[in-house]
Amino acid sequence: MISELISKLEEKTDLTYNEMNQVMTDVLSGKTNDSENASFLSNLADKGETDDELLGMLDKMQEFSLKIEPKNSGNVIDMCGTGGDKLQTFNISTTASFVVAAAGGTVAKHGNRSSSGVSGSADIFEYFGYDLSSEPSQIAEILEKHNICFMFAQKFHPAMKHVSAARKQLRKRTALNLLGPLSNPAGVKNQLVGVFSIEYLDRLPLILKRKGAKNIMTVRSDDGMDEFSTSSTNRVCILRDDKVLMNAIDPEVVGLHKSSLKDIQIQTKKDAIKSFVGVLNNTANQAMIETTALNAAGGLIVANISNNFEEAVELALNTIKDGKAFSLLEKFVQDTGDVSKIKEITDGSKYS
Repeated sequence: MISELISKLEEKTDLTYNEMNQVMTDVLSGKTNDSENASFLSNLADKGETDDELLGMLDKMQEFSLKIEPKNSGNVIDMCGTGGDKLQTFNISTTASFVVAAAGGTVAKHGNRSSSGVSGSADIFEYFGYDLSSEPSQIAEILEKHNICFMFAQKFHPAMKHVSAARKQLRKRTALNLLGPLSNPAGVKNQLVGVFSIEYLDRLPLILKRKGAKNIMTVRSDDGMDEFSTSSTNRVCILRDDKVLMNAIDPEVVGLHKSSLKDIQIQTKKDAIKSFVGVLNNTANQAMIETTALNAAGGLIVANISNNFEEAVELALNTIKDGKAFSLLEKFVQDTGDVSKIKEITDGSKYS
C-alpha cells in the first residue's frame, strides 16, 4: 500500500484521512521498511501536508501510544513547542510548566530530548533523577500528587521506533515533528503549543478542534521562537468556545520589559539546569524570569485560571517571587528523584 501512496505524493496528490490512517497502521506496526518510510515522509513534506493527512497521522499515533488516566484529568494542560528554532534558549516551556502548576494549574508535560537545542525537557527531568521509564500508572500518581508530571515520548510512543531511522536519514522536518507535541498521552484537551512556522498558527487549533479540544493557544514570536518571547511581538491564535481568534501580544503592553534574545540563550546542558533552577528560585536574570512568566501566562489562560495576559503575567511573576514555584520543584524532586541535585546548584558546591 505504501508504494502506491508514495507515487501519489510524488504526483503532488493529497491523501484522504482514511488512506493516511491505514498507511500509518502499517508504518507503526513495522510492516514497512526504512527506505519506504523515508520516501513517504519526504514526499509528504515536499507536497505539503493537508489537515486531513495530519489528523489521520495523529489519530493513529495516539492509538498506538501508551496512555495515562489521572483522576485530576479534567483541566489538565500541556505546554510545549514543536522545536527546531535552533536559537539555543533555555528550557522555557519546562520552566513555565512548574510555574503554572504552582499557581494552581495541572500540567501533564510531554516531551523528548532536544532535537535542535542544547537541552530538551527530558534532559532536565533526568538530571534531577526522574525515572524516564516510569510506567503510566506511576506517572498518573505523580500528576495527582504534584499537579505536574513528565511523560517521556520515547517511552509512551514505542511504535515510533519504526520511523526513527528514516527520520535520522532525512535530517529535515517532517509531519512527525509537528505532531509529536500534539500526541499527549494524557489526552489533554487544553494546550499551549509553540509552532516553528506561522503557517501552523491557525491550522493546529482547527485540527485539534476536530479532535474535541477545548482551549488551544498557538504561538510564534516575531524573532523566530516557538515560544512567547519578551524580545519581540508574539503572534497568537486562540481556540476557545469553538471560536478561533488571532491576536498579537507585546511583552511591554502586558507589563514586562523588552529584552534581548542573547539574555535567554545558553551554551551547555549545565547552563540549562542552572537557568531552570535560577528562574524558579528567582535568581536568574530578568529576561529569563519574565520570558518564563509570559509563557506561564499563556498556560494559565489555557487552564482557565486567568482571563487575560496582564492578570496571568502578574500571577506568574508572583508565583516565582513568593517561592511557590521553587517549593513545588523541591517537593517534586524529593518525591521523584534526588533532591541533593537541587542543592548542588543552589549552593554552587559541585555544579559550578
